[in-house]
Amino acid sequence: MQNKSLLCPMKQKAILAFSGGLDTSVVVKYLQEKHNMDVVTVTVDVGQEDDYKKISAKAKKLGVKKHYNIDAKKEFVFDYIFPAIKANALYQKKYCLATALARPLIAQKILQIAKKEKVTALAHGCSGKGNDQVRFDLTMHAGSNLPIIAPIRDLNLDRTEELKFAKKHGIKIENVAKKFSIDQNLWGRAIEGGVLENPNNEPPDDAFIWVKTKNLPNKPLYLTIKFEKGIPVAVNGKSMNPIKLINYINKKAGSCGVGIIDHIEDRVVGIKSREVYETPAAACLIEAHSDLEKMVHTKHETKFKSLVDDEWSWLVYSGLWEDPLRSDLDMFIQQTQKRVSGTVKLKLFKGSLRVVGRESRYSLYSHKTATYGKGSNFDQRLAKGFVELWGIQSTEANKLQRKK
Repeated sequence: MQNKSLLCPMKQKAILAFSGGLDTSVVVKYLQEKHNMDVVTVTVDVGQEDDYKKISAKAKKLGVKKHYNIDAKKEFVFDYIFPAIKANALYQKKYCLATALARPLIAQKILQIAKKEKVTALAHGCSGKGNDQVRFDLTMHAGSNLPIIAPIRDLNLDRTEELKFAKKHGIKIENVAKKFSIDQNLWGRAIEGGVLENPNNEPPDDAFIWVKTKNLPNKPLYLTIKFEKGIPVAVNGKSMNPIKLINYINKKAGSCGVGIIDHIEDRVVGIKSREVYETPAAACLIEAHSDLEKMVHTKHETKFKSLVDDEWSWLVYSGLWEDPLRSDLDMFIQQTQKRVSGTVKLKLFKGSLRVVGRESRYSLYSHKTATYGKGSNFDQRLAKGFVELWGIQSTEANKLQRKK
């Protein structure tokens, strides 16, 4: 008697990072219909404040074999956001890397479930024009030899075609998703597409959820943030767990109109893109942390660390979280945080953010040295010789230039 398993080979199974949005909903149906695959979906909670019961119900309605909801907020904060704060991580001096930080974590969770479910393929809903394909693919390749299926990229689908496909298959899409492409987590909210694709169009007010754009308070708000070894631990004298602290600053800063980023960004694939972000907490915490570092670091540390911070930010943005260099830089950055303890006072008013005070027991600032008043211990007479020595080569070079 023949073995039934030989006559009826086991059906292929794919695992998909599932948000419940347009892209991943389309991918579920594509995997089922075009590849004849069973689909396992995974939603990783990194603070996007979604309705996870609703997402689970949508996955079930799409006919997936199994759906997982994974709470990874704590891991996201401790292993990704905190290192980003320590690195003052801003890609091209603007973007706080919210999406870029979350993608490798999501991909790692996908790989864990993939092993458990014994899937035969990995899948994602990334476009071939974006950065996320790089972040997912490289993290997945680092931990698995399974093939990766990316229908949006592989079929060169545009948003109009996706919406038609969704309508044909009865996939319900939220109105905001029809206007913009949104990605959100605890550290930031990215808004793309629609009218924003014209870089000269001002973003409409309805694009923003976290940051208030009208009827802003007429009085400034002050936030005093306490850091211990580079990590924020308290706001206005009140200790908070990290997730609550970030949410609190997001809410307070956003209410003052702080945290909108609108810039032209160089994507990994070479495209220049207009990107709009809401990052109230990230803007405040990175500004405060960077300022505190300048108080406690020597000028040599500050100069060199700025180079390291830029390289760290570039690696993370470019999907190279798993690259050994990122871990190497983390070790240096961590060493620099030993003295980054103290408080920084921020003033938030009608969209503006600035540091107005800072204190640290490791401060290298000396009032007796810096003051222009009486009691200074700085002997100005010593400066004359210093200036002559400091500029000796520049002076000689200029003299030679004048002789020509």
